[in-house]
Amino acid sequence: MVDENQDLFTTLYAQRLFFLVANDVKGIKFQPIGRTEARMMLENRLRTLRRTGQSQEYDQLQSVFQRTFQ
Repeated sequence: MVDENQDLFTTLYAQRLFFLVANDVKGIKFQPIGRTEARMMLENRLRTLRRTGQSQEYDQLQSVFQRTFQ
């Protein structure tokens, strides 16, 4: 989860295509986004998790972040 009612997904192949999936009262929306924007969204989410002390979720997301962007 990158924000309230939003999740970020990537393709399994080469992890170069990213999709933001939003769920609201109108339904589910898919939005393709670039690698740089996806990275920034995850960095923001990591900062939020660290600030709020959600260490287990932070550790899990940090692991995914490193595998995807490092």
